Amino acid sequence: MLKRIFAAFEYREFRLLWFGACTSSIGTWMQKLAQSWLVLQLSNRPFLLGLDSFLGEIPILLFSLVGGVIADRVDRRKLLVGSQVVQMSCAFLLAGLFAAGVVHVWMILTLSFIVGFAQAFGGPAYQALIPTLVQPKDLPNAIAMNSIQFNLARVIGPVLGGIALAKLGATWCFSLNGLSFVAVIIALLALQVRPLRASGASMLSSMKEGIRFIRSQPGMQPLIWLAFFMTMLGVPLVVFLPVIAKDVFHKGSDTYTLLLSVSGLGAIAGALLVAAFGHIRNKGKAALQTLITLGVLIAGFALSKHLWLSCVLLFLAGAGLIAVFAMISSLVQLIAPDEMRGRVMSVYNVAFRGGMPIGSFLTGLLVERLSAPGVLAANGFLLAVLGAYFLFVQRRVAEL
Repeated sequence: MLKRIFAAFEYREFRLLWFGACTSSIGTWMQKLAQSWLVLQLSNRPFLLGLDSFLGEIPILLFSLVGGVIADRVDRRKLLVGSQVVQMSCAFLLAGLFAAGVVHVWMILTLSFIVGFAQAFGGPAYQALIPTLVQPKDLPNAIAMNSIQFNLARVIGPVLGGIALAKLGATWCFSLNGLSFVAVIIALLALQVRPLRASGASMLSSMKEGIRFIRSQPGMQPLIWLAFFMTMLGVPLVVFLPVIAKDVFHKGSDTYTLLLSVSGLGAIAGALLVAAFGHIRNKGKAALQTLITLGVLIAGFALSKHLWLSCVLLFLAGAGLIAVFAMISSLVQLIAPDEMRGRVMSVYNVAFRGGMPIGSFLTGLLVERLSAPGVLAANGFLLAVLGAYFLFVQRRVAEL
């Protein structure tokens, strides 16, 4: 059983990238915790919390298609290293601004946009690189294990970030995040991967070729739309946890850390389940059934007034969220051949990551006018309806 769960770790290149990315992700979540709390503290406006998330994600919507074409034409490792260097520089700059006592919300928002811009080029390259590190039979496991490293960091990062924020201050959260990028840069430079055969076609022609491929594959377009809507409605659950901690439970950053960690633990549990049972039949149907359950759990969490019940529902919602993401992503990866993967994953990235800023922005607007519990409950209900539509009406994904 354990061998099946950790099958992707048998590959040296995957192990290197996994540990490097995990270290970097821990630093990222340390910064996310401090940055979200800092934005809310400086402005006392949930809208700006949503705007910060929006600005961090919108460059992915705008530039990922170009990033995907480049990922199919150049050394993906070098592209990723460049992306990491930009993100590392932003973390150190924010640490310096805060240490000097001159930080303002607009500065944080600007740096979030720059980090998102770097991720728009690094994201497709990273997603296209993973399938080249393992055999096709172990790809669902590798994708699930990658989700585990991200969500393991989502548990460890906020805990360390909470301690650093309380004991040392936000400057240390940002500085440690900057240092964490060194690990993934070293891992990327140590990888031994086969070079790509670059296409001689123009950037625009390559982009059109990728879009034509997506249109020609049965079920691919519904997967792309599903990725967009499930992140638009599901991710605000995590983005607005500081508001739930502050306005519903009337607590401080320690409760926010608790909620973020519980969500991350649930996500690890969900990813482990996908890793263990990655070869199940009718993966599309299973993903949609999980999506419906996720919507119900989010609505239940939003309406809960008891911290212990909220933690249980949040744990289960975290498991459902990452299980759906992992299953949908593995379906897309398995359909795409290596020479098209950067472009296919860039389109997927636009949908997957593009839903996040739009969902965060709209949720932030509605939360200021209504309430966080009511808006998140509505998001959960719509997610359940979305899953039911693709399960019973538009059945292409259910048949994959």
